[in-house]
Amino acid sequence: MSTPSLLERRPKPLSTALYRRPKSRLAALLTLPMVWLVGVYILSLALLLITAFWTTDPFTSRVKPGFTLENFQDLFTIPAYLATAGRTLGIALAVTLICALFAVPLAVFMAQVAGPKLRAVLAVLVTLPLWAGYLVKVIGMRLVWTEQGFFNWALEPLGISGPGFGIVTVTLTLVYLWFPYMAIPVFTAVSQIQPNLFDASSDLGARGGRTIRTVVTPLLMPSLIAGSIFTFSLSLGDYIAAQYVGGSTQMIGTVIAQNINLNPPLAAAFAIVPIVLVVVYLWAVRRTGALNNL
Repeated sequence: MSTPSLLERRPKPLSTALYRRPKSRLAALLTLPMVWLVGVYILSLALLLITAFWTTDPFTSRVKPGFTLENFQDLFTIPAYLATAGRTLGIALAVTLICALFAVPLAVFMAQVAGPKLRAVLAVLVTLPLWAGYLVKVIGMRLVWTEQGFFNWALEPLGISGPGFGIVTVTLTLVYLWFPYMAIPVFTAVSQIQPNLFDASSDLGARGGRTIRTVVTPLLMPSLIAGSIFTFSLSLGDYIAAQYVGGSTQMIGTVIAQNINLNPPLAAAFAIVPIVLVVVYLWAVRRTGALNNL
């Protein structure tokens, strides 16, 4: 009887075993992501939804498990909460619209008009906000919009002053923060448009603005939708910008932060509002068929 050789007795590498077992390879690839998705993200959302139906003892401030709809009733019956939700929704829509209005002509210029060097410079300027931390950018915007800041200093010779801390400043700050998430996918989509489409539009008598409106924009709808999902959802959940540059402006995140220790069930109920708004927005976009081309 022959004895096995040294090579035959060596343990097989893990890669060889996974290669011969596709199901094991797939399980190894998906285990950690699924644990994070199900065990952390979905479980946290489920606990958030459950907490929204609990109550808080007014004397001890202790959270008591149970089932009540009072937290959701407060969202629809207290005028301050309704105004906050409407204000946050309006700011998120305004940020998304402004980012789209600036992203389309900038992307067309970068992809079809600018030379390689200028395109590289513009790409750096567009992505520059992503290079710094979030809090650093917000504090920088606060310094820009103060009474002695750069904006008022630049407009002082014209006799014009800035808007001060308020809704306008919050909107412009969020545009500055989230504009790269709109500009990058739009630029990528514009760079894939054939140049002969621009030539054909020019031959038919269309000027630059009409070409962008009638030729470019319909082709960019999938990328605009993709960018708007980021700008809309990120603006809905933001509250630090309102805290630093909003003055007395409150957003949904502000109310959540104020109640997270005093009344966690109410904070959980209010946290569901932006989730519902994003789901409704995605549903509306899906109804248009724009997501089919993403």
